[in-house]
Amino acid sequence: MSTDKGTAVVSAKGAARWAAGHPWIYRTDVLQAPRGDPGIVRVTDRRGAFLGQALFSPRSEIRLRLLAATEAAIDRDWWRARIAAAAARRDGIPATAWRVVHADADGLPSLVVDRYGPYVVAQFLSAGLESVRDDVVAGIRAALAPDAILLRNDAAVRRHEGLPLEVVPVVGAVPEEIEVTEHGVRYLAAPHHGQKTGAFLDQRENRVLIEAHTRPGGRALDVFTYHGSFALHLARRAATVVAVDQSADALARGTRNAALNEFANITWHEGNAFEWLRALERQGERFDTVVLDPPAFAKSRASVSRALAGYKEINLRAMRLLESGGVLFTCSCSYHVHRADFLEMLGAASRDSGRRLELVRVTGASGDHPEILNIPETGYLKGALLRVAD
Repeated sequence: MSTDKGTAVVSAKGAARWAAGHPWIYRTDVLQAPRGDPGIVRVTDRRGAFLGQALFSPRSEIRLRLLAATEAAIDRDWWRARIAAAAARRDGIPATAWRVVHADADGLPSLVVDRYGPYVVAQFLSAGLESVRDDVVAGIRAALAPDAILLRNDAAVRRHEGLPLEVVPVVGAVPEEIEVTEHGVRYLAAPHHGQKTGAFLDQRENRVLIEAHTRPGGRALDVFTYHGSFALHLARRAATVVAVDQSADALARGTRNAALNEFANITWHEGNAFEWLRALERQGERFDTVVLDPPAFAKSRASVSRALAGYKEINLRAMRLLESGGVLFTCSCSYHVHRADFLEMLGAASRDSGRRLELVRVTGASGDHPEILNIPETGYLKGALLRVAD
């Protein structure tokens, strides 16, 4: 059905932002807002020239999110076609769980759709998108034919949109746990309560990468292990894996994941990562492989300096724990910490650690989380694979 709420008029700066390939127009560049309710609106410049159709969120700093540059109807069939096209771009992923729609990167701003086997877990992250929930859910059903759909609408960003935080089943019943297989490793995703939509799907290719560089028969350390997704891959090559996290619940699921794969070479430890790294260094421990996959340390631009100090601290300690020829995979999912700043921090940590490190590879998120050049927000995850070259 039609969801047209009227017309928004934007400034030349706002129009130029769309023309440059970025789908967002901010509150300060909306010269004339449409009627108050969220929805899909027409957008023109101040001379009345049509620019496109967008999701309108009257309480958000991001007032308009571009959907289409045409005036064609944006209905259930439109959503079905866009979601089906995104799914087709991910054909052939060697896993049973992956991201089908990565929001702005797939031309569907504020929509996240993840597939877990026969189930779908989605997120509606703007008021404009929430206003057309029925059409979008119908599009997901038509494009993907899942057994059930769960909306993980508990992301904090919804508060800025004036939306409630909720976890809502909309089609059928998605189980509390879903077994996932990726590149031969099995683990349990938690779609109702786990991080993101139930698992960190964006690290899938990085897990395979560090496994390939893990010394056979060596010793590995996985810090911020969460459910042990990296530790499981390390355990296929290393003789022993030490996995550390501050959450007892996360470690309990990690233990179950190890049993699912019949791995007996992982030891699970509850504790603060910073304290653990310092203690391991004091004890003279050494590892052939170290993984650092911390949560976002920078939630805003104002916290970047403090975040970089935190990243430097854990990386410096990790570098000192490495054996000669050992490898470190380290990453940051803080969007506000840019890739260049992350690499500069690693250089400073290397200098202060007294170790000489080779940059083997710079990475991002898995391919089902595409990074669009003109939309820097899609490049939130940055990683580096380093090798000791002492």
